Amino acid sequence: MSEDVYVLGVDMIKFGRFPHRTIDGLGAEAALLALDDAGLGIKDMQALYLGNVGHVTQFVGQKILQQIGQTGIPVVNCTNACASGATAFREAYLAVKSGEYDLVLAVGAEQMGKGLLGNAGGGDDGIPREGLLGSRLMPALFAEVGMEHSRKYGTKPEHFAKVSVKNHHHSTLNPKAMYQIETPLEDVMGAEMIAYPNTKLMCSVNVDGSAAAVIASAKKARELGMGRAVRVRASALTSDRFTQRDLTLPDFNTCTRDAARIAYEKAGIGPQDINLVELHDCFATAEIVHYENLGLCGEGEAGAFIDSGATWLGGKVPVNVSGGLLSKGHPLGATGIANIYEVATHLRGEAGARQVEGARLGLTHVLGLGQACAVHVLEKV
Repeated sequence: MSEDVYVLGVDMIKFGRFPHRTIDGLGAEAALLALDDAGLGIKDMQALYLGNVGHVTQFVGQKILQQIGQTGIPVVNCTNACASGATAFREAYLAVKSGEYDLVLAVGAEQMGKGLLGNAGGGDDGIPREGLLGSRLMPALFAEVGMEHSRKYGTKPEHFAKVSVKNHHHSTLNPKAMYQIETPLEDVMGAEMIAYPNTKLMCSVNVDGSAAAVIASAKKARELGMGRAVRVRASALTSDRFTQRDLTLPDFNTCTRDAARIAYEKAGIGPQDINLVELHDCFATAEIVHYENLGLCGEGEAGAFIDSGATWLGGKVPVNVSGGLLSKGHPLGATGIANIYEVATHLRGEAGARQVEGARLGLTHVLGLGQACAVHVLEKV
């Protein structure tokens, strides 16, 4: 068993739309970038873990090796909705932590279409439930999350809109984000309404993308050099436990709260120790509720928290300085490892214009509806 586990190399491609490329080609590009970042080659890797949703039956991990080197290593293809990339990263982490391997590669890759996510149609016997018993469309589900927060705590549409203003501003500093555009508050609130209170600029961007990380045991990290290594301080993955709930309003919060609690306990820290966060802002309403779910502020205080500027770059705990899913983009299977890339880059002091100064501990969070929640805590060495 390895005493500690480290990220030695990590990178991502610039997110965008690449309809003429293959999913394995996208994954291979990120894999090579991460290997180059670590100063290693595919021949040095002992296993590969792949996160993907849309091509899950197509052995994407093996096809990536066909492009960058078929060395015969084991490949594990993971799918866990939006948490697929984070799940692949965690499986890679656990394989090294257990002592089975010293060097492994985790890759997340996705090609997305445009339009709404979620299955609103058939599949069940009887009459369609869509619209009769809530909705299974993602914009509707996360609109409900926001409206419930408003009902309980008086959160205003402007609070949700400010998340979009902040994350789009952050993405102007990130050359690997899909968009680099400012979106003033009046533009966000005046954009096309998708599902109240989320306008179009408050919905994540469906893009293609890939990201990858090289993960090493403490022994191998010391051997190769710890100069740019980032320690994985904690890894947590949860699913839903039973709670009393309304059939028309899924519980988005318990899964994240459980994962955050486990991660903080494993890391031996509290939310007050975290210097930056990349969280799952699939919709602006989601970022607001996750401030509380991750313990960044008190119950019912998320509206005041975004008003205070605490989550902006330069604030108390900057959130989504990459631009987040709202502006960097959300290629489902790649998102979790792209979050690892962002936080690791800040801990290395290599984030350029968007650098969170003095960052020593960072947290990543993704939530895959179904549900799966992954939280990782990374530490500067």
